[in-house]
Amino acid sequence: MECVYCNGQLVQKRISYTANRKGYHLIIDDVPAWVCEQCGEALFDEKTVAAIQEMLTEVDARLEKLAVAA
Repeated sequence: MECVYCNGQLVQKRISYTANRKGYHLIIDDVPAWVCEQCGEALFDEKTVAAIQEMLTEVDARLEKLAVAA
């Protein structure tokens, strides 16, 4: 596969994904990704994106409960 940004070669790796939002920072280690050997851009498949979005939705919901309890 080729990188959509620089046409470099994509290779499968496991990386850390960081989300900074709504007053918290979440780091997920060991996430499967396609990473460009030339520019370092990371791309995720649909299954991985869905799993990350599910985690963020759950953290948002729990944070909301915490705010209400305070």
